[in-house]
Amino acid sequence: CLATLIIMLVGDTYTLINYVSFINYLCYGVTIIGLIVLRWKKPKIFRPIKVNLLIPITYLAFWAFLLIFSLYSEPVVCGVGLIIILTGVPVFFLGVYWRNKPKCVNRLIESMTCWGQKLCFVVYPQEGVAEEE
Repeated sequence: CLATLIIMLVGDTYTLINYVSFINYLCYGVTIIGLIVLRWKKPKIFRPIKVNLLIPITYLAFWAFLLIFSLYSEPVVCGVGLIIILTGVPVFFLGVYWRNKPKCVNRLIESMTCWGQKLCFVVYPQEGVAEEE
């Protein structure tokens, strides 16, 4: 989010759309790869929707072509898109991977979460707290 705000202040909207579209296509491809890996490694788990594997494999072929073409035609845009994705890695390690955090870090994360929920109007009701009328 912070990187997006900086890009919007510095660049134009067309550039931001290019960064985000590359990120989206990259995430779609990784999701389809995950689907294929799960179908291969865990074939017996429940799936509400099951499609022929030819469909995701065909999608991946087109996806790889588009991704390689994007990397070839606009390497700077793709590189910045990858950097934007990688800004989430420290957030993952601080928020999810690091389990035994000091109390001050937990308080900071909780306050940032609360602030973000209020900013975006997505505050979820907590258990045991009476709702105001």
